[in-house]
Amino acid sequence: MSHGQANAEPRSAITFNTIQFTFGSAQITPTNVVLSALIRHDSAPGRILELWLDDRFVLLTHPLLLDELRTVTRRPQIRALIRPAEAGRLVNQIRALAEPVTRLPATRRSNDPADDFLLAMAESGQADYLVTGDKAGLFGLGRHHLTTILTARAFLDALHA
Repeated sequence: MSHGQANAEPRSAITFNTIQFTFGSAQITPTNVVLSALIRHDSAPGRILELWLDDRFVLLTHPLLLDELRTVTRRPQIRALIRPAEAGRLVNQIRALAEPVTRLPATRRSNDPADDFLLAMAESGQADYLVTGDKAGLFGLGRHHLTTILTARAFLDALHA
């Protein structure tokens, strides 16, 4: 299966989503799992990124998510951890290879309104999984429609099951 192509098998589409990422002050970073993958290639998010690039699952994206990733990777505290060229390359890969979700249903379910668009993405894209590190927020929901909300480590376990 190549990036973004549908097939008859159930798909393991995921969205990377929000968690609090702290660099002196707490910041909501809808792309934190992706940032974690860039910071630590040997981490669970790093392994997920590798598996996506190896076509093991479909990654969903949205223009707002790409804008957020671009904005966050330009912050000085992030630039100190991730080379701008590496961040830019990943944004370009996601834009080119991930499956875009454009029509988002109105969703009001999360305690954090900034997370609702991620739930809407998962719903619209019929994602099987939404990967999070936000254990106090999205993770606590467990599911949204057909989407299971889980940690990066649990997603890796699900891929290998």
